[in-house]
Amino acid sequence: MANFSSRADQVDGPSRSSAFVLVLAFAGIVVAVMQTLVIPLIPEFPKLLGAAAGDATWAITATLLAGSVATPVMGRLGDMYGKRRMLLTSLVLLVVGSVTCALSDSLAPMVVGRALQGLAAGVIPLGISIMRDELPAGRLGSAIALMSASLGVGGALGLPGAALIAENADWHVLFWTSGGLGVVATVLVLALVPKSAMCSGGRFDLVGAAGLSVALVCLLLAISKGADWGWSDHLTVGLFAAAVVVLLLWGWWELHTREPMVDLRTTARRQVLVTNLASGMLGFSMFAMSLVLPQLLQLPAATGYGLGQSMLTVGLVMAPFGLVMMVLAPLSARLSAAKGPKVTLMIGAVIVAAGYGLNIVLMSEVWHLVLVSCVIGAGIGFSYASMPALVMSAVPVSETAAANSINTLMRAVGTAIASAAAGVVLAQMTTRFGPVALPSEDGFRVVMAIGCGAALLAFVLAAFLPHRNAAVTSQVTAHAEPVSEPVSATWAEPESGVEIRGIVTGDDGQPVEQATLTLIDVRGHQLGRALTRADGAYSVWTPGTGTYVLITSAAHRDPQVATLVVGDQPVDFHLILTSSNKLTGVVRDLEGRRVPRAVIVLTDVRGEVVTSGSTDAEGSYSFSGVVSGDYTLAVSAASYRPAAVPVEVNGTGQTRQDVELRPGVQIRGIVRVRDGVPLNDARVTLLDAAGNVIGTTTTGTDGAYAFADLAGGQYTLIATGYPPVADTVIINGRDDDRDLWLVHAE
Repeated sequence: MANFSSRADQVDGPSRSSAFVLVLAFAGIVVAVMQTLVIPLIPEFPKLLGAAAGDATWAITATLLAGSVATPVMGRLGDMYGKRRMLLTSLVLLVVGSVTCALSDSLAPMVVGRALQGLAAGVIPLGISIMRDELPAGRLGSAIALMSASLGVGGALGLPGAALIAENADWHVLFWTSGGLGVVATVLVLALVPKSAMCSGGRFDLVGAAGLSVALVCLLLAISKGADWGWSDHLTVGLFAAAVVVLLLWGWWELHTREPMVDLRTTARRQVLVTNLASGMLGFSMFAMSLVLPQLLQLPAATGYGLGQSMLTVGLVMAPFGLVMMVLAPLSARLSAAKGPKVTLMIGAVIVAAGYGLNIVLMSEVWHLVLVSCVIGAGIGFSYASMPALVMSAVPVSETAAANSINTLMRAVGTAIASAAAGVVLAQMTTRFGPVALPSEDGFRVVMAIGCGAALLAFVLAAFLPHRNAAVTSQVTAHAEPVSEPVSATWAEPESGVEIRGIVTGDDGQPVEQATLTLIDVRGHQLGRALTRADGAYSVWTPGTGTYVLITSAAHRDPQVATLVVGDQPVDFHLILTSSNKLTGVVRDLEGRRVPRAVIVLTDVRGEVVTSGSTDAEGSYSFSGVVSGDYTLAVSAASYRPAAVPVEVNGTGQTRQDVELRPGVQIRGIVRVRDGVPLNDARVTLLDAAGNVIGTTTTGTDGAYAFADLAGGQYTLIATGYPPVADTVIINGRDDDRDLWLVHAE
């Protein structure tokens, strides 16, 4: 029986999977373009929107706040109800927000539109999660690296493009462009991105989502507006305090609710926690460069350190940052595959730190900043490509999107803190340029030094990542369901070892009771065995860290086998056992008698043989594990004419197809010479009533010939080799024995 997989590259071929990877990367680029689109407009917003400078910044802050709220919420909803569905929802919100901005000429609709655009921030983590669902392990690393690089590529393309449009066209065109790209991305996702079956379902934690949203809004609002309001202002201090209180209450709720918004126990694992902290540091580092380089390029040359360049030049200088990320994506994937994502993350952090150190020394020429952009882009590319791999290898499949979203959120928090920190430094370290106070050269160097320090801190954090990832690599498609509460062992916990636990459900979402789970080592030795409880929960214990094979089976369901690489933490591994599609039936003749030992062959629409077998003594046959689709069932048996019937296996569990065989009458006999001796090598031809040749055969040493599977009617037999002899045969539904005599002519 052929092994079928639901993964995209196996069902639809490599070209199909490559197409949907490119579509997801394009969607990520569209979101990144949206985020950088307004940078050329920031100085002009007060005039364009008729608002005070302090109020106009809400057009930027609204996107940050909406994105921080939407990222974890969309991630959790994606795990529960479908990542593709939430991806499409995010893109539609981006289009609606872009159109709202394009139609606005005042602050209020602009803020609303930018907030709607910010709700699309979850596209990149959702795209990475879809890749985990649909791609095999061999292709996942490079695809994740490409998706991670889309953030930089979007910035690289968006900034110079936005500057060019802003300088040569009406500013509304920027948002029409964003909306048009969003429409293209939506159509491509609908057409080419597969709908994953990996949905955990369950109840959405509305209280947890609201609590996390309130805490994030308070925290990020205080960070982003603290410099304007004053860091000691009652509102700023109150927001920070509220963020702390709400986060504590939210954490308590998440630990005590059955289906939390974020599984804090999983998030607290060393690998996930350290990766998220490193992500925050690298987000800080990346944004520090984005703040400093544009200002250095645009400050007047008369300051002695400014380069006096246009916004278009700024975009062109920043463009290599994203392009280097894209070019290095395959290299970072190969490095992660060879040495592990921990090494890739550490190398990336060192490269980022080196880039900032280089910028402290080289900042007086445009090419200096191009070089810095390339170096930091390379480091960010390595780092960002490794972080999703680290997170996903430590969380169950049912929490992929939520875990990636939290990781993305940590980067967003890092960028917000970088913005605030850089703003404080540059506001305090100024120099007079006529009547205007501008950030000083030393101020820029301090910000660069802080960025370098943040990257080095990320390197130190990465060093604490475990050497062995608690990675789960499934050999077949093993879908996931969430564990709503800790799973108790089927039998007593051993004195030492690592637990593998989870829930086994059917494709109807119901728990599978009495499913058998067998744990073996890579040499095939059985290490443990467990049965699922009424709620589908199971628990088996390994002797320790290492690589193991878990075999799961249940009555009337397709078995699953998976390889688990177990570290020093318990592994949550959850399975969906799909109903085993069976094709069954009975082969009978025209009189209703069952035909034993009939040969059954099942072929697909391409004519490839899927499986074959034969009927039993009762004339019955049964094929298990047949994938839903259209097939041809061919049946043959001795003394019967072969038959072929179309079959549609509809995935309901069992499809029945009986087959009726018509008897195949035989004409057989012996060709003899005059004295009755069998004639060897005589040629016998059978003609129908119209004179058409039905068949030709040559006798052997026994002189025998035979023609089988004949219908009723009149035939003519012709034997040659001696003077021919002809005989007329009338078949009346019974076998006919007829000898032919050849004699020499007188």
